[in-house]
Amino acid sequence: QVQLVESGGGLVQAGGSLRLSCAASGSISSINSMEWYRQAPGKQRELVATISTGGSTNYADSVKGRFTISRDNAKNTVYLQMNNLKLEDTAVYYCSGSSFINKYWGQGTQVTVSS
Repeated sequence: QVQLVESGGGLVQAGGSLRLSCAASGSISSINSMEWYRQAPGKQRELVATISTGGSTNYADSVKGRFTISRDNAKNTVYLQMNNLKLEDTAVYYCSGSSFINKYWGQGTQVTVSS
């Protein structure tokens, strides 16, 4: 089993920045990639960014150039640096970890962008 705990959400004005953290514990050696998802009210959960064990990254078009996913293997932590936040970035952000047979989720952290 893998446990994921997100932190760093909050209220920020449009144009501001936040950094989300996701601390992993448990059988983390089984994890192949880490992801950030988000879910806005009334919308489906969407993939925001991914990072592989080798450090390769991918981003949703809506956040390219504004968000950066990174990982600190020594701390078993994945980050999502979010810059130039927009109103439409308001959502609950979830960290996930994927192995070959399982997908693990954190509890989510709320990000609210105000005008």
